[in-house]
Amino acid sequence: MSELSQTSWLELRGIDKAYSFGPGHSVSVLRGLELALGRGEILAIRGVSGSGKSTLLQIMGGLDRPDRGMVCFEGESMEGWDGGRMARWRGRQVGFVFQSSQLLPELTVLENIALPAWLAREDGRARARELAVLTGLEARLDHRPGELSGGEQQRAAIARALVRDPGLVLADEPTGNLDAGNRKAVLDLLLDLSRQRNKALVLVTHDDAVAAAAGRVLELADGRLHERPQ
Repeated sequence: MSELSQTSWLELRGIDKAYSFGPGHSVSVLRGLELALGRGEILAIRGVSGSGKSTLLQIMGGLDRPDRGMVCFEGESMEGWDGGRMARWRGRQVGFVFQSSQLLPELTVLENIALPAWLAREDGRARARELAVLTGLEARLDHRPGELSGGEQQRAAIARALVRDPGLVLADEPTGNLDAGNRKAVLDLLLDLSRQRNKALVLVTHDDAVAAAAGRVLELADGRLHERPQ
């Protein structure tokens, strides 16, 4: 395993991940994968369905662990971290945006945005209101998700991902369920907020326009990441 980069904020080294489907049956998804992500970098990851993109995001965000290899944050390996420390790091440093907003239907927009802060025993309401203004949802704070358009739901999901001011935002097909107009609006919002706050942003996408907006594009194929010309 090569020496850790002195400039990378988050680094994956020699990552292997396979899934078992019974005795003697397994599928290898990631094979010796390497990735160095800088603070504030905007990266797009492309690949065919089933190539392991979502698995890669889960490992980057501490939701899953590799079978082999090392994930490092600011030069420190996470290999020996217990579940509690990993959960605290994930809650503090990582915001997730998914293809489906995954808002809780029984909560208001304000409550959904503030939820990660509440789970960390922080109030979060002032920050949630600030983000609602930035995402154009200030008039919708008392509404339930079912009363919002698809684009509004994704804007709320972006606000929720940023409410604890994480350093890393992981977005898995964040515009995949939206029409063309909302796709552009949501992408522009996500990029603008990430740049303004110097967030590292990783976009898993099939959308050419989303990939073109990133500073770097990588292709996930055969379990490894390959540089893709823009």
